[in-house]
Amino acid sequence: MSQPITPFTIAVDDKVLADLHERLDRTRWPEAETVDDWSQGIPLTYLREICEYWVSSYDWRTREAGLNRFPQSRTSLSGGGDEPLDIHFLHVPSPEATALPLVLTHGWPGSTVEFMEVIGPLTDPVAHGGDAADAFHVVAPSLPGFGFSAKPSRPGWGVGRIATAWDELMVRLGYDRFVAQGGDWGSLITTVIGAQDLGHCAGIHVNMPLAYPSPDELGDLTEEEMGFLGRLQAYQGQESGYSTQQSTRPQTLGYGLADSPSGQAGWVLEKFWAWTDNDGHPEDAVSRDELLDNVMFYWLNNAAASSGRLYWESFAEFSMGVPTVSIPTGVSQFKNEIFGASRRWADGVYTDIRHWNQLDRGGHFAAFEEPDLFVDEVRASFRHVR
Repeated sequence: MSQPITPFTIAVDDKVLADLHERLDRTRWPEAETVDDWSQGIPLTYLREICEYWVSSYDWRTREAGLNRFPQSRTSLSGGGDEPLDIHFLHVPSPEATALPLVLTHGWPGSTVEFMEVIGPLTDPVAHGGDAADAFHVVAPSLPGFGFSAKPSRPGWGVGRIATAWDELMVRLGYDRFVAQGGDWGSLITTVIGAQDLGHCAGIHVNMPLAYPSPDELGDLTEEEMGFLGRLQAYQGQESGYSTQQSTRPQTLGYGLADSPSGQAGWVLEKFWAWTDNDGHPEDAVSRDELLDNVMFYWLNNAAASSGRLYWESFAEFSMGVPTVSIPTGVSQFKNEIFGASRRWADGVYTDIRHWNQLDRGGHFAAFEEPDLFVDEVRASFRHVR
């Protein structure tokens, strides 16, 4: 029997918002950092400012209405496993009959909030000064354990299973032929959709290519490739503590973040400072209200531990490397991506690259930071498979 697709609307109980405000008002703050920068983490002054704004000025009901402007649903997906999960997703059909179905996948510490400003131009390009031939039917799921999707109660929901579930979702929606796009974990999930090649995905686009030098290439690096390796080493040495914790002990982390909205905000917002293309402040790249919208997807759903488990599930799954993708691929690398890849490294993973571009601005959260550029890149990438 086919699983039903149930309409969904975000509707947070007033008691949940009152509890949030009470917890913020009662926050026990640590002392300030002993440096005048972000090298010890998110500064006390900024996080206090954010939390005070969260209580006094941030209007969730207005933001909630804005987030509900696109149709949402939930449906139970199994991804080939024995524990089906109710997955939340946005589904925005295009007015253009010839539109190409597209599944967009976010990562951590993101959410479907990242896609709010790109859905309109992608689905209705004519209304946004574009060409009807570039239209997409957009589907944007929340990852298992993230946002308004259900949380796995048993192990098994790693990247490979999510990729299979997304194929299941697109076919259930009536899309026997679709394309896929992603960044962060979404980049790996999208890569695996391409590698699984279940017969429905016609092409992929990633804004964080997952490709590294072979042993032979390590002995013959270009200047550009040395720069990419330098960024990777900086990430591993200074930025990857969150990843180590979430891939080893996500449950332990979850206790503190589940109890403290200021802690949850700090855990997420630090990465928006580190990974966006900004001039020293995360709000140079993404507005304060949008940053808090994204934090709310974690806080409202108590998703700190469940989202962190994706690291625990998936790191071992891909310890032997990224699978090869032979279907048409587009790659866009934005300026301040965490780490990048040269074209020859990428050719070793994505063997049919049709679109390749390196952008002079933007960062890890490409759709959030640079929606116009992101839309242009997605359109250009998939013109090759229409």
